[in-house]
Amino acid sequence: MSLPEYVTVNGTSYAINKLPEDAKLHVVNVQVVDAEITRLQQQLAIAQTARKTYVAALIEVIQAKGEAQPAEKPKKPRAPRKKKAAE
Repeated sequence: MSLPEYVTVNGTSYAINKLPEDAKLHVVNVQVVDAEITRLQQQLAIAQTARKTYVAALIEVIQAKGEAQPAEKPKKPRAPRKKKAAE
C-alpha cells in the first residue's frame, strides 16, 4: 500500500514526506482500517439487497397462494388485580 502525498487529520493537511517515521506507520494503519470499513460497508449493502430480494419473493409466494392471512396482533395481558386491604 503506497502512501498518499498528503494526509488530512481533523481538517489539517500534512505532507507525508515531512512526517516522522512512526507517524507514517499510523497513516498506514488508518489506511488499512479505512479499507476494512469500506469492505464491510460493501458487505452490508450486499446483505441488505439480498434480504430485500428474499422478502419480496416471500411476499410474492404468500400472495400467490392466497391462503395465508396476516396474524392478529396479540392482546396485551391485563394488569394484575389489586388486592383489597384487610378489614
